[in-house]
Amino acid sequence: MRRSTRTLALLLAGCLASGSATAQSIDWRRLDAGLEFAEVASPIGAASGDAPIRILRADPERYAIELLNASAAADGQRRTARQWARAHDLVAAINASLYQGDYRTSTALMRARRHVNNPRLTKHNAVLLFDRLDPGLPPLELVDRTCRDLAARERRYAGAVQGIRMISCHGVNVWSQQPRVWSNAAVGVDAQGRLLFLHMRAPLSTHDFAAALLALPLDLRQTMYVEGGPEAQLYVNAGGLELEVVGSHGSSFAGFENSLALPIPNALGLRRLP
Repeated sequence: MRRSTRTLALLLAGCLASGSATAQSIDWRRLDAGLEFAEVASPIGAASGDAPIRILRADPERYAIELLNASAAADGQRRTARQWARAHDLVAAINASLYQGDYRTSTALMRARRHVNNPRLTKHNAVLLFDRLDPGLPPLELVDRTCRDLAARERRYAGAVQGIRMISCHGVNVWSQQPRVWSNAAVGVDAQGRLLFLHMRAPLSTHDFAAALLALPLDLRQTMYVEGGPEAQLYVNAGGLELEVVGSHGSSFAGFENSLALPIPNALGLRRLP
């Protein structure tokens, strides 16, 4: 029986995933107006581990993105996605992007209205823009720099997070296949402009994770990779659901099976608008 509130610490391997990349239905759970959650079996099976893909889908007219940085915090401390969300009274949080060896600075552009974590635009082709300065703009955009002029859009948003493109503006999986596998976390935008937080604990290559997302009826337009391996995490606390999903092991972490949410320096959170 499903409890009205549940906390899932996904620690050990769960079920074995199987199946081919064929379309399937998604049973969405409504958490609140403009906020839905789903767990769906991956159309591309992982060799082992907790196999569902977890998806949080939010209407950006009802939920605003907040960028959370240890570099902006008074105590300078990294936190888990759950701790970031709870500290800022948010309904959800996910990794914001990869970071440098100082365990603070993003590997690419990352800024918010009141804090700049990294001012440098790199070669990566995905940039999430949010916190619009012009009310006539969409509340958020995930820009593929190979398709659109970033400079013309970037200055019209106070928030920007750059990352590695997974699915292009043409709906194509652009991540090269690699032998290594790990847990994956990503951020996406669908055809209706809704924001998606995406996580799979079971190890897959990122190419296969992107292919699995494309095989689902999500109507994805673009996705950006935000983390892999043990640090990839997703936290949701809304509508009677409390869920914490943590990254597992992978071929880059031989002999290591993660069981706890690890502190991260940068996160993307969701705040319900009044």
